[in-house]
Amino acid sequence: MRKALATALLQETDILILDEPTNFLDLFGIMWLQRYLQSISADPSPDNPPPTLIVVSHDRDFIGLCTDLLIIKDQSLVYFHGNLATYEASQSERRLYLVKMKEAQDKQRAHMQETIRQNMAAGRKSDDQNKMRQAKSRQKRLDDRTGMTVSAKGTRFKLSRDLAGWHTARRNDIDIPPEERPVTLHLPEPTELRFPGPLLSLEGVDFRYPPSKGPPKAKSLLPPLTIENITLSIGAGDRIGIIGLNGAGKSTLIRLLVDETKPARGTITKHPRLKLGYYSQHAVEALLSLGQAEPYLTALSLLLREAESTLDEGDSRGLLGSLGLPGRLASDVPVRKLSGGQLVRLELARILWKRPQCLVLDEVTTHLDYETVTALREELRDWEGAVVLVSHDRWFVRGVVEGAMDDDDEGGGEESEGDSGDEVGVPRRRVVYRLRQGKLGVLEGGVQEFERGVEKRVRKLLSE
Repeated sequence: MRKALATALLQETDILILDEPTNFLDLFGIMWLQRYLQSISADPSPDNPPPTLIVVSHDRDFIGLCTDLLIIKDQSLVYFHGNLATYEASQSERRLYLVKMKEAQDKQRAHMQETIRQNMAAGRKSDDQNKMRQAKSRQKRLDDRTGMTVSAKGTRFKLSRDLAGWHTARRNDIDIPPEERPVTLHLPEPTELRFPGPLLSLEGVDFRYPPSKGPPKAKSLLPPLTIENITLSIGAGDRIGIIGLNGAGKSTLIRLLVDETKPARGTITKHPRLKLGYYSQHAVEALLSLGQAEPYLTALSLLLREAESTLDEGDSRGLLGSLGLPGRLASDVPVRKLSGGQLVRLELARILWKRPQCLVLDEVTTHLDYETVTALREELRDWEGAVVLVSHDRWFVRGVVEGAMDDDDEGGGEESEGDSGDEVGVPRRRVVYRLRQGKLGVLEGGVQEFERGVEKRVRKLLSE
């Protein structure tokens, strides 16, 4: 990804288009790219004007560098000047404003129509032409002055400017947009453990990869430790975030947690009744390979095959539908034709049908759109089971691990170790760890502390 970005950034261009540039980058790479793109537009020169930047991204923090949004929805394009949080707030406020305006105008219209009816009736009864003219005048005013009183830009409505062309009325009707139904996901609750205890425990764990093939002299030299003296305990309901730069050993630590590899030293203890759900960062590629090998395999047939007698077709459809793969999308569309986001949903269904007590998620937001990321963040934040999360998406980690409620609440919902984190009183820890050079340490300041350290390095690098 760094090589591909370098190829694009070094070109002299008028328009620079970046489609999901943060995928597979660590936080240092994301923040460097964000600051670099801001810097090339901060000091424009007449000889070398900055390019117009078009970014497609699901990373809400990264997309904040843009000044304008182009939102594709319902086969139409919406233009908005501002960031994503402001857009969402303005849409809600605009709908509320239009509803109140329409209610007020409907009330006024009903009153005027009743007055017109009375004037017409009185004029006909007494043959009073003044009453008839008054009724017609009010009817004309009713037809001409009801509708939108402001323009699309928020200014006072002006007929010659805001309603060009031929129309049957002098103003546009108040069109209230339908209330948007947010993307919803539902994670099945985990099965209960019969006796308490930590779900996973690591005690003094070291790991190193085996020596590479080479001359006998080189084989005798042991590679450096990838993971060094890590002690970690994960309890029921915990929220554990693991962040670090690429090459720090995050994926190695995850493989140790899910028992895909064995430590060189130390012990890893697992609760005897633990059901562990593991989402790999390569899950989408693995599903695509499976779909290519079996061209007619669908999401429903795959889930039925893996769940065997545990789930019937109705249960399988219910689970897939709760994760965003409803109806014919699950039963008729082959796996090889599903989009990246749909494959993520399928992989989550393959994990969740077992109702695990602990989820280990490695870069689960890759390929998901921002609405689905938002829904998954909301669901994971209060899910009953434990979550171990590795992600480069700062906003996602703040919500799931620290318990932040929205964009303005950065870390405001975090809890200290041992605090009760849910309504039923189950102890829930919310802890962010930093993995650096194979060593694990607690970040007392959470994601923001890590961001501040990376920010210093980015600024120093850009100044050089």
